[in-house]
Amino acid sequence: MAKTIAVIGGGLAGRLCAWQLAQAGWRVSLFDRGGCEGGEAAAYIAAAMLAPLAEAIDATPLVTALGRQSVARWRRLLEQLPEQVFLQQAGSLVVWHAQDKPLAHQFEQQLSRAWGGSSPAQWWQAAQLASEEPQLAGRFQTGLYLPDEGQLENRQVLSALGAALEREKVDCRWYSEVSPQQLAGQFDWLLDCRGFGAKADWNAAQGSRLRGVRGEVARVYAPEVSLRRPVRLLHPRYPLYIAPKPDHRFVIGATQLESESGAPASVRSGLELLSALYAVHPAFGEAQILELSSGLRPTLNHHDPEIRFNRQSRMVEVNGLFRHGFMISPAVSEIAVQLIQALANDAPLPEDEAGLICRQE
Repeated sequence: MAKTIAVIGGGLAGRLCAWQLAQAGWRVSLFDRGGCEGGEAAAYIAAAMLAPLAEAIDATPLVTALGRQSVARWRRLLEQLPEQVFLQQAGSLVVWHAQDKPLAHQFEQQLSRAWGGSSPAQWWQAAQLASEEPQLAGRFQTGLYLPDEGQLENRQVLSALGAALEREKVDCRWYSEVSPQQLAGQFDWLLDCRGFGAKADWNAAQGSRLRGVRGEVARVYAPEVSLRRPVRLLHPRYPLYIAPKPDHRFVIGATQLESESGAPASVRSGLELLSALYAVHPAFGEAQILELSSGLRPTLNHHDPEIRFNRQSRMVEVNGLFRHGFMISPAVSEIAVQLIQALANDAPLPEDEAGLICRQE
């Protein structure tokens, strides 16, 4: 008889784990406080950037390594999904205004250090910028091109994963907010993927501490603007990006505030995001604002993701993906599923040289 598992949390990590467990022969029940569209998940407002090069500036070595692994994994995963998902892998472009030129040299130096002294960035001068991104011609004289980076359409991913769960006959219990304590004893194993929603339970145990970091994102429709790849604008306070989605829709983000407020986006953040957008190209001034959203990213004090397990309670917990959810979730979910399989079969645990898995007995 197939083993049973309850996955608590139907965001990106929860859906990926539930889908892969079902493919491996488990009887999976998924519980989420929101609906199948994923509107309650942090992934619902994300830009879904696959940018391990750019993120290496601030991210930990573990996050960077997981990001590099996940970019290739996404293409294989998308081929298996029952719905088409937008995937763009044309690299990304970093630009800056003249007064912020020192930030560009600082960015490349940090990137070079993060990559062992050999920066993968390519300097594009005005002519190449105009050729590769015609609508930025004349606006920026120099840029840094980061090869192999990409992006997804986040809501298409959530929708396609929802359809994949249905195809695998996963028992999806949407609009069901439950805790691990409520499900104890009803399943062979429990997998907690609630992100920030698991704060109280996560912090009740010894070890890393979970908090929420607030981010705000704008979405606009700009039919007069075309960009071939995500563009990052170096900014004195925080990095800003413009991610071009299908049909001339753009995601602009993201602020990063040490706050756990769930309030709507502030006027100040909206002004900063939209002002930066207008500074990249004045045609954005005629864009239609579709959304100005905010959300909390689940963040651990060491800024790495973490997988904890407890043999006695038959519980596995995945958390701490921070702002890197789409970039690292394929690698993290794969390791989590391998761990669950090993625990259930009393087999050796998967190799974990980076220390992603943390035992909690």
